[in-house]
Amino acid sequence: MKRNLHAGRSLNAGLSLNILTDDELEEIHLGTLEILEKTGLFIEDGRALDCFENSGARVDRQTKIVKIPPVLVEDAIRSAPSKVILAGRDPRHDIVLESTRVHFTNFSEGVMINDPYTGENREPTKQDLVHAARVIDYLPEIDFCEKAIGAHDVPQETVPLHNAEAFLTNTTKHCAFGPGNGYLLNKILEMAAAIAGGFKQLMDRPLVSFATCPISPLKLITDCCEIIMESAKSGVACNILSMAMAGGTSPVTLAGTLVTHNAEILGGLTLSQLTRRGAPVIYGSSTTAMDLKLAEASVGTPECALISGAVARLARYYALPSYVAGG
Repeated sequence: MKRNLHAGRSLNAGLSLNILTDDELEEIHLGTLEILEKTGLFIEDGRALDCFENSGARVDRQTKIVKIPPVLVEDAIRSAPSKVILAGRDPRHDIVLESTRVHFTNFSEGVMINDPYTGENREPTKQDLVHAARVIDYLPEIDFCEKAIGAHDVPQETVPLHNAEAFLTNTTKHCAFGPGNGYLLNKILEMAAAIAGGFKQLMDRPLVSFATCPISPLKLITDCCEIIMESAKSGVACNILSMAMAGGTSPVTLAGTLVTHNAEILGGLTLSQLTRRGAPVIYGSSTTAMDLKLAEASVGTPECALISGAVARLARYYALPSYVAGG
C-alpha cells in the first residue's frame, strides 16, 4: 500500500503554497452555507428531492430548488470519511488518500488521439483505451488510472461499459470512471465484482471509484444525483467534481468562484451522506477561468493552478480527500 509524500505541511524542508488563510477559509464556508440555505440548488432527480425533503431541507417541487439548512451540510461534512483507500487489482498499487498526501493520475476524457503509428489526429477507438491502460499501468509515476479517452467506435448509449472493460482488464491499478448514470454504474460494479471474486471481496477492496460533475452554476442533474446516490449505497468512493468557469458559469473573482464551486460540492456531499452516512466522497475540481477571448475553459494556466491550490486547501479545511486538475 502506497502512502505518498505530504504537501503543504509546516516543515523545515520543501515548498509550501498556502493560498488561503484560516479566516478566508471560514469566510468561504459561511458564504457557501448562505448560498445553500437562501439560494439553494436545482435538484432534478425525484429520489434526491425525496431524500432532501425527508431530512429537513426546504424543497420546491415545481422549481426543483432545494434549500439546505446549515445543520444538514455541516453534519454531512463531519460524517464523510477523512481517509479513502483506492484498491488496485495488485495490492502493491493500493493508495491511501488522507491528510496532505499527494498522488498523481492521468488526465481523462480525451476526445481525440494522435495515432502513434500514422500520426493521424482521429477519434479514439476501444483498442486505443486498451493501449492507454497498459501504458498507464506501466508508468510508476501514475498512482491510479483514469479513463484517458472514450471509445467512439461502440454504441454511445453503453460506452461507459466498454470503457470500463478496456481499462479493468488491462491494468493492475485502481480505476476511476465517469459511469454516465446510476444504472451503468451498477453494471460496472458487476464487472469489477467478477474480477474481485464477488461483491463481498469488491466491498473489502474497491477496485473502482466513480466521478460525476454538477452543472455550474448550482445544478445537480438526474445522472449526477444517481451516481452520487448509487455510489453511496454501494460504499465505493464518489469524486464529486465541479467544472465551474470563472467569468462564465461562476463569478470572475477567485472568492466568488470558490463559493459557487464549494456549494456544488457540499450539496452533492450532503446528498451522499443522506443516502448512506459515512459513504466515501472525494472533493473534486476541474474548475478554472474562462478564456474571455475564446469563450472556453483555460487549462494548464496560472489561473487553473491557483484555483486548484485553493480547492485543495478547502478540502483540507473539511478534512476530505481531494482531486484537483493540474495547473
